[in-house]
Amino acid sequence: MARYTGSSWKISRRLGISLSGTGKELEKRPYAPGQHGPNQRKKLSEYGLQLQEKQKLRHMYGVTERQFRNLFDKAGKLGGVHGENFMILLESRLDNVVYRLGLARTRRAARQLVNHGHILVDGSRVDIPSYRLAPGQTISLREKSRNLDVVKEAVEVTNFVPDYLTFDADKLEGTFTRLPERSELPAEINETLIVEFYSR
Repeated sequence: MARYTGSSWKISRRLGISLSGTGKELEKRPYAPGQHGPNQRKKLSEYGLQLQEKQKLRHMYGVTERQFRNLFDKAGKLGGVHGENFMILLESRLDNVVYRLGLARTRRAARQLVNHGHILVDGSRVDIPSYRLAPGQTISLREKSRNLDVVKEAVEVTNFVPDYLTFDADKLEGTFTRLPERSELPAEINETLIVEFYSR
């Protein structure tokens, strides 16, 4: 399946979470899209709940079904809790860390920065959004890319950087200091439902 390029607001409304992180999608119409959206009272089955949780996480990080499943299988080979490991692997993706550092306002914008070769990892250009960062690696912008308006705007409005990252706004440089803990990951996701979904 190719990457989804349709309306992210519709998906946000369908899943009941803000994929952009701004919450604007749910302000006006906090119900599912479509003619019957406001009146839907259908109770979800156990499978439906598991699928919804899986779709929430997948769309949140903007990955395809195949990438998502492969990463899930990789997480299962690591020691510890499967669901937590999976979320940590997703959080360690380069496009996500660029977004968390505040160099882009959305994960989609962060992916585009990476794809277009604006991002350096330890001084070397990396244009693969799914690149997995290891603790201690440094993320910065190319010299030519430091004056991009989208980056300046994003840095100005960012007022929070997670504890597992350090960011120098003057140098536009950040460090992935350690792997995140579960308490620092999205609280609205119940990863046990995703593990149950794939364990059927």
